[in-house]
Amino acid sequence: MEDLPLHIMLIALVFLLILSGFFSLSETSMMAINRYRLRYLAKQGHRGARLTVKLLDNTDRLLGVILLGNNLLNTASATLVAIIAATFFAHDEFALFIGTMGVTFAILIFSEITPKVIAAAYPERIALAASYVLTPLLFIFYPIVWFVNLFVSGLLILFRLKPKKGEHEQKISIEELKTLVLEGGHFIQHKHQSMLVNLFDLETITVDDVFVPRSQVEAIDLDAEDDVIHAQLLTCHHTRIPIYRERMDNIVGIVHVRKVLNQMQNGKITADTLEKVMRKPYFIPSGTPLFSQLQLFQENQKRVGLVVDEYGEWMGLVTLEDILEEIIGEFTTHAPTQSSVFLKQEDGSIIVEGSTLLRELNRKLDLQFPLDGPKTLNGLILEHFQDIPEAGIGLNIAGYPMEIIQTKNRVVKTVKIFPTLAEMEAKDME
Repeated sequence: MEDLPLHIMLIALVFLLILSGFFSLSETSMMAINRYRLRYLAKQGHRGARLTVKLLDNTDRLLGVILLGNNLLNTASATLVAIIAATFFAHDEFALFIGTMGVTFAILIFSEITPKVIAAAYPERIALAASYVLTPLLFIFYPIVWFVNLFVSGLLILFRLKPKKGEHEQKISIEELKTLVLEGGHFIQHKHQSMLVNLFDLETITVDDVFVPRSQVEAIDLDAEDDVIHAQLLTCHHTRIPIYRERMDNIVGIVHVRKVLNQMQNGKITADTLEKVMRKPYFIPSGTPLFSQLQLFQENQKRVGLVVDEYGEWMGLVTLEDILEEIIGEFTTHAPTQSSVFLKQEDGSIIVEGSTLLRELNRKLDLQFPLDGPKTLNGLILEHFQDIPEAGIGLNIAGYPMEIIQTKNRVVKTVKIFPTLAEMEAKDME
């Protein structure tokens, strides 16, 4: 080595730094590559992706061969600089110092920082190409890598840090998956993003969040006069109507209006006619997740269910359309009994019904009312006061100033929601 000319040694030094940079490039790209994109490419038959997946399945071996090559080359570079200083500068201490600082700087710039920055910017392109080189290198140096990893495994066991099988695999939670969808950018349309995020939420939303309260449900009393029943059927806003006897608590069936109207050719519809065509009611336990209920609707071939509490008392009605709206958004039309009215005032305030669901308020008015407690605005206000408030009382919940306009029968009927200070300031700036 000492007999070689200076320019040959310098070329060898540059070559060592380039090889060391390759290992740094490979390490960063392998660790930064998108594993899901990688597995997709592997399923499509990409050879480089398959080799990369195989390497990443044994991370300890992969890092072993990369770090073996990287450290070996860096050490060789430092040794070569020491030989150059000893041979051409007569063991001059200053020359040795300058050489040490120079090779450290060169390793940092050309073998570490620059390759890793490039690899972080283009991980997929570099990792797939590097796999063609790393795979045969791992095969050649496997005995050395195995021997080194033997000591590593012993240290991990000594410190009780031995990773269990499968822990290296990337796992993703629902919240992380939602973030991936929202950050899909131009790859996923905004409407499709919203639908996917809503679909993820179906496991956390229950039928209690979307059902129509019993007080707003259209229902027919079998004990009513035939003329009343006939008039109700002609003016109803829904295709499926609950049927009760004597009181609303006693639901005895669900009738499809279309089937009933087909009987009108024979004259007026009577209670006997309804009893012949009605079907048994389908009950749903309170707290059932929407996703589970969607599957139950499909399995039982139902479109309407009555939500009942732990005592068997029915609380409201939920339909297949209510669940679909949570996924794809609201339909173009709504029955009057189901559609909440929002009256916007000149001062920017909005008058809403107390029975309005908080989820509906948040969705339609872009508000942030808490959803982990009461389901309706009336329930939220009653929980806030722990009493039945009187009309004219003002309050502030979740940063939204409100005024109670009307109360009736121990229920808050109408509420005025005022714009927040931030909204007013934004409006003034416009």
